[in-house]
Amino acid sequence: MPKQIHLAAHFPGVNNTTVWSDPEAGSHIEFASFVKLAQTAERAKFDFFFLAEGLRLREQGGKIYDLDVVGRPDTFTVLAALAAVTTHLGLAGTINSTFNEPYEVARQFASLDHLSAGRAAWNVVTSWDAFTGENFRRGGFLAEKDRYSRATQFLDTAKELFASWPADAVAASPSEGVFLRDASAGTFAHRDDHFDIAGRFNVPRSPQGRPVILQAGDSDAGREFAAATADAIFSRHGTLAEGQAFYADVKGRLAKYGRERDELLVLPAATFVLGDTEDEAQERARIVRRQQVSGATAIKFLEQLWNRDLSAYDPDGPLPEIDPDVSDDHIARGRASVRMHRDPIAVANEWRARAEAEKLSIRELIIEVTGRQSFIGTPSSVAASVNELVQADASDGFILVPHVTPGGLDEFADRVVPLLQERGVFRTEYAGPTLRDHLGLKAPR
Repeated sequence: MPKQIHLAAHFPGVNNTTVWSDPEAGSHIEFASFVKLAQTAERAKFDFFFLAEGLRLREQGGKIYDLDVVGRPDTFTVLAALAAVTTHLGLAGTINSTFNEPYEVARQFASLDHLSAGRAAWNVVTSWDAFTGENFRRGGFLAEKDRYSRATQFLDTAKELFASWPADAVAASPSEGVFLRDASAGTFAHRDDHFDIAGRFNVPRSPQGRPVILQAGDSDAGREFAAATADAIFSRHGTLAEGQAFYADVKGRLAKYGRERDELLVLPAATFVLGDTEDEAQERARIVRRQQVSGATAIKFLEQLWNRDLSAYDPDGPLPEIDPDVSDDHIARGRASVRMHRDPIAVANEWRARAEAEKLSIRELIIEVTGRQSFIGTPSSVAASVNELVQADASDGFILVPHVTPGGLDEFADRVVPLLQERGVFRTEYAGPTLRDHLGLKAPR
């Protein structure tokens, strides 16, 4: 029997995937845009809607970065509002474990799980970025090597809070009204290297027991963290060979934690461009990539690696002959950082060699190295490719990132999903009311 494919929809905000200049593009902060994408995903029977988070606007050269100017509304506010306009779709949000507290986050997610009748999911992320941390009291206090230690203990603490109410703790009778069967319900005491808290958790056990836990780390520490704690892990490895290697690696780590292979789903992010013919799809993809990477954007991306002001360079000209500045004084601050590259000079040399061999300008090179669409083709060929990767254990499904927000998911929902359903690899109706039902996950232990 073929594996069932899992699909989710990512609301990305303005970034290098989004074509904000497209006439069909809408607001990235008005509630109607969130509603549109979420309801399209639910109409197509997707597992969940995923909302990323940015805790500070990025800067480059002391100015707000041009792809991050619209800001980010609060994750919990948006997801709670979406719970009222959807009925089955899972609601997943990124919340940082470095700059928040376990009691606060556990209370918010338990509340969201109640409000949505069991559809909440938490993407646990970390941050070593002192620039972002300046917004918080403990700004930048954690060394990078310590961030997963705090994240692990943060999540352990939150799980204790979620589990502090027995499932049957609350009862009701005509004579006594609502009362607690267990007088200790909600009590907790947790002490470790990062947290020393005790009290009573004031949100009863939620419909799922606890929210679904997502994780997005690709480092060895991130993979280990996911294998130990997560229900699903995001991946950037969307090709067959790389996907199979990542899949096997992460799934192979589960046994040491007493977990089965189906207790952790692997979900790469994926973009798509459709056409009535293969040639049309390829041409549309070429146009989209040039929309995503303007000349000004290409220079901004190059500056992140070079760590220098390159505004005087022609994006249609050759790469700089000068080497990147490898000092700790970064021109890019926040989520876009030169520290994405461990060895900037080595990467610069690779880019120069490629540009020379393929006769690429700065803009053409950046278009090539900053990512391509994962699926390009007719609805039939894209459906076949998605299914092939899942059946070959390169993934368990995909988190789709449309390049136009909020209407960019419609074409996939209307033209690709029915073909997956015809193949018998994607649901035609939801199996149950909770996100755990959609993902095929057991109740938390």
